[in-house]
Amino acid sequence: MDGKSCCAPSSERDPSDAGCCEISPGPDAGSKEGMVQLDGGSFLMGAEGPEVWAADGEGPVREVKLAPFWIDRTTVTNDAFSAFVEATGYVTEAEKFGWSFVFHNQIPKGHRKQVQLVTVEGTSWWARLDRSDWRKPGGPGTNIKKRGDHPVVHVSWNDAVAYAQWVGKRLPTEAEWEFASRGGLEQKIYPWGDELLPGGKHRCNIWQGAFPHEDTAEDGYSGTAPAKSFRANDFGLYHCVGNVWEWTADWFSPNWHVRGARENPTGPESGSSRVIRGGSFLCHESYCNRYRNSARTGNTPDSSTCHTGFRLAM
Repeated sequence: MDGKSCCAPSSERDPSDAGCCEISPGPDAGSKEGMVQLDGGSFLMGAEGPEVWAADGEGPVREVKLAPFWIDRTTVTNDAFSAFVEATGYVTEAEKFGWSFVFHNQIPKGHRKQVQLVTVEGTSWWARLDRSDWRKPGGPGTNIKKRGDHPVVHVSWNDAVAYAQWVGKRLPTEAEWEFASRGGLEQKIYPWGDELLPGGKHRCNIWQGAFPHEDTAEDGYSGTAPAKSFRANDFGLYHCVGNVWEWTADWFSPNWHVRGARENPTGPESGSSRVIRGGSFLCHESYCNRYRNSARTGNTPDSSTCHTGFRLAM
């Protein structure tokens, strides 16, 4: 299959205009609350099935060995990010630039006529929306007052690194992320197995209906879901696929891993995009089926969208 790159629109911002700053560790830096310790070891990374995007470099399947590590059970929430901002005065890149990417159906109906959708990576359903950021995920007219337990979005890779400094953690490597997502199951498509709807029940937050104009929300959510929704995988992690894309530490490359390290790999030394994993509430089998353990794509470190967040490791 040929990959479709609409999953995560990239900004064309001048990275010199913003960026991460050094953040001093907070009072609870290094706390393992809300994390799970994984033993590491060897696992089979990647996939080669018919559902794979070959252009993304999901294959070949290879044995990778990891040292033990800790990882968050959930993505970082609005409540947690709010505490960080309140304590440090941090300003996200979306706020500095004055805009972020919002999917058309996340904009309040009363505001949609005032927004001109832009062509992003060959699509016409993303808006480069002024005054949209983590506090206003759908732009003006939206807020997070009742979304404290939802994943924070409109955060760039640089924003995620700043938050990680404050809590004394780091972004997981791509290999750590996939090991954690698989939950100890070998070569399964999803964190719970190979069937998307086991027993007819939804296990993740993705798009239902005719993409990109009709989201029936059969899984209970049109947009993000609380970070601890559905059932956790066998490692106790929630929403490894669906809900929001998750930043990882690695630079993106479609072929570095073919000859790259097999023990604690950290990706190429440089690049233009960072790896994001897991898919989001906007993924649908008709266009982007990247809500799978092995699925991967990348985005520039300063980009922010309404469907990208992160979880951390130690």
